[in-house]
Amino acid sequence: MSEVTKQVDARGSFCPGPLMELIKGIKKSAIGDVVEVISNDKGSRVDIPEWVAKMGHEIVHEKLDGDDYYIAVKKLK
Repeated sequence: MSEVTKQVDARGSFCPGPLMELIKGIKKSAIGDVVEVISNDKGSRVDIPEWVAKMGHEIVHEKLDGDDYYIAVKKLK
């Protein structure tokens, strides 16, 4: 499993905030970096994986811990 290089805590932010935070983190990262977002917005569970697939990046892991959703994304291009 790839190591997380940056973590973004977007809890308390609602759609599209967590996705926008991920996009900002990905843009500032190098290819191969892994950005993990923590969100408690239910929409993130759909929005983020859809965006990742559309942009051609890779989901490293997803986890649900209570209301907190963790998703780590590896920048591929």
